[in-house]
Amino acid sequence: MNSNANCSINNIYRLEGRVPLGKAIPFGLQHILAMFVSNLAPITIIAGAAQPALSQAQTAILLQNAMFVAGIATLIQLYPIWRIGSKLPVVMGVSFTFVTVLSTIAANYGYPAVVGAVLVGGLFEGTLGLLAKYWRKIITPIVAASVVTAIGFSLFTVGTRSFGGGYAEDFGSAQNLILGTVTLLTCLLWNIFAKGYLKQLSVLAGLIVGYALAIVMGKVDLSLIMSGGVIAFPKLLPFMPEFHAGAIISACIIFLVSAAETIGDTSALVSGGLNREITGKEISGSLACDGYASAMSTLFGCPPVTSFSQNVGLIAMTKVVNRFTIMTGAACMILAGLLPPVGNFFASLPQSVLGGCTIMMFGSILTSGIQMIAKCGFSQRNIVIASLSLSIGIGFTTASEIGIWDIFPPLVQSVFSANVVAVVFVVAVFLSLVLPKDMDIKMLEDGKSAQ
Repeated sequence: MNSNANCSINNIYRLEGRVPLGKAIPFGLQHILAMFVSNLAPITIIAGAAQPALSQAQTAILLQNAMFVAGIATLIQLYPIWRIGSKLPVVMGVSFTFVTVLSTIAANYGYPAVVGAVLVGGLFEGTLGLLAKYWRKIITPIVAASVVTAIGFSLFTVGTRSFGGGYAEDFGSAQNLILGTVTLLTCLLWNIFAKGYLKQLSVLAGLIVGYALAIVMGKVDLSLIMSGGVIAFPKLLPFMPEFHAGAIISACIIFLVSAAETIGDTSALVSGGLNREITGKEISGSLACDGYASAMSTLFGCPPVTSFSQNVGLIAMTKVVNRFTIMTGAACMILAGLLPPVGNFFASLPQSVLGGCTIMMFGSILTSGIQMIAKCGFSQRNIVIASLSLSIGIGFTTASEIGIWDIFPPLVQSVFSANVVAVVFVVAVFLSLVLPKDMDIKMLEDGKSAQ
């Protein structure tokens, strides 16, 4: 009996297999807590940029709907419908990738235009996903490895912003830094001293300790948890879509960038969690789910949903890849979308507590990217692709140097100027296409000739 119990618990490190519900829920919950606030923040930013501005009631509806949609999209990734879904432990959520472009659309055309642009863009990416076998060859292993590394770099500032308190007025205050530090130390100490499978719950432990300390410090308003009633069903079509050519083109371009991130995320997940290379079928399914789930998201008025890098980092750190386990987290997201108190409880997590956990997880994504580059081999061709794409991507999108994009049209600036992943993707693909396949052989022959 003990042998069977141990076997079922060890299934958390396998893609398939059942795990006792009491053991699965904490791991699933850990995934949701890691992404919950980041899933809601983009909606708040886009809604705030809209002209006319969305009311608090309208924004609250979108926030509730976002959790429901993210849960459904995660279930589709875990348990595919036809060819839509990767059958991988991918957690879906509203992405920061789209914030800049969709905020601009919301300000210029209004929020209904955001819904229309996402609907078309989602169908565009989903269809590209189904046809991935015809074009995925341009996403070579070194390109994917460079993109994963760029994702790790791009998330460092996100983790730091959360650690300091997010976009609150007291960013960088002593209270926020104490909260972030205590949370981080709890994660580290749990990782050191916990035994067996409990060791992998370090993020959940950090969140619980950090949240308890935040309550003591008065950083959590518990009265808001019961606001909004006990149960509320998601509102269908809170905004009717409007279609504007400029908005649709902008959205489709950024969906291409999101597709690159998804390929990078899923490649990192498979490499870090399953210790193998991703298959073409998995890439196709994950992209199809990204796109079509984003189109479905518009039925609830929400921005696009895509794979969450935070959770890829969590999988790289814990090696917990079991689909059933992640499914319990998706069920919690759906529950949060149906029960306002549950959603309000998760949403009340202070940003600095989240930052204490995510800083370590984001570092795991970077190291996954470096490991992928190492697996590709350090040939001269690979070195040129990785080093040049990363140096241009990171250098050209650093906040202090962002003026380098000033001569470009506003559309180009909105897509690339602050998006290191987009720049790295474009440069890496370009170099992969133009550099000779036999580059190393030619260099070797030229060297011998010179001698």
